Amino acid sequence: MSWTSVKWNEFCGFYKGKKVLITGHTGFKGSWLSRILVSAGASVTGYSLMPPTDPSLFGVAGLEDTMDSIIGDIRDLGHLKEVFFKVKPEIVFHLAAQPIVRESYKEPVYTYETNVMGTVNILECVRLTPSVKSFLNVTTDKVYENKEWEYGYRECDPLDGYDPYSNSKSCSELVTHSYAKSFFADGCAAVSTSRAGNVIGGGDFAGDRIIPDCIRAASAKQDIIVRNPHSTRPYQHVLEPLAVYMTIAMKQYEDLNFQGYYNVGPDDRDCITTGRLADLFCEAWGQGIKWIDKFEGGPHEAGFLKLDCSKIKRVFEWSPRYGVKDAVWKTVEWTRAYLAGADMLDIMDQQIREFFS
Repeated sequence: MSWTSVKWNEFCGFYKGKKVLITGHTGFKGSWLSRILVSAGASVTGYSLMPPTDPSLFGVAGLEDTMDSIIGDIRDLGHLKEVFFKVKPEIVFHLAAQPIVRESYKEPVYTYETNVMGTVNILECVRLTPSVKSFLNVTTDKVYENKEWEYGYRECDPLDGYDPYSNSKSCSELVTHSYAKSFFADGCAAVSTSRAGNVIGGGDFAGDRIIPDCIRAASAKQDIIVRNPHSTRPYQHVLEPLAVYMTIAMKQYEDLNFQGYYNVGPDDRDCITTGRLADLFCEAWGQGIKWIDKFEGGPHEAGFLKLDCSKIKRVFEWSPRYGVKDAVWKTVEWTRAYLAGADMLDIMDQQIREFFS
């Protein structure tokens, strides 16, 4: 029996009836996480801005009708307090963020306000809400001081993101560590952070991301522009880290010894170049689609980055369900269904069942 099938049985037993609050629920990862939790029987409340793209996964799947969706800004501490007071969540997943590196160069102040003070506000609400027993802050693999070396970064390596996005997420980590030591050392709530690699999957309509860019070009029957084909990243299907997030939140709820800092990424063989990822997409899409190398300049981005995920493998006996090729094919499968006018909530549920089967 696979790790994921075992986890699904655990999830349904644990999350059924639990009050869960997700920030950033209208985003790509937040939408998938919301649907998994609802499917597992949780009572889910989302707090987020309006969907960040048009179209959006949240919109095309009709997720607003399946959960308690609250539109709000995590920079608004007063509104957040009202929501926490009303909902009285038991588990909180913090995903809300300004997540795009290039956008952070254009809007650094907004990026820091959202990613740093937004985290402060969420943790302050957790501190003031006795019902919360488990909190997970989802950050990024880019929080580490990147020296472009060959081995994967470990949870004990220094934090020091380079660009405003990466640095703001490093700061978000430090804020979480401070709150954990200052306010939750008595065990009133378990607190963890999770540093995830790049995710791909159906329903990501964001700009300035390689797979959504591939999809837009392929749908328009145009060549795919790859601006930095030699950069290496850890790519994984979106459901992989979400299963780990749910595991961390569940395990630390039951036992405080599980709280801490966790990398979530694919096996080393799935840390590939952007060019190789574009190759896999072209193979999966077919129709003679091809990509071209066209460096467009722009601000600094890391050339080589991967994570050491031995900790989650040891602590949770985790192993990836999909390799990067499977992840690309699942993304293309979802996209073709969307372009054909399928019921996208059904397609989401189908892919969730397949992943956890």
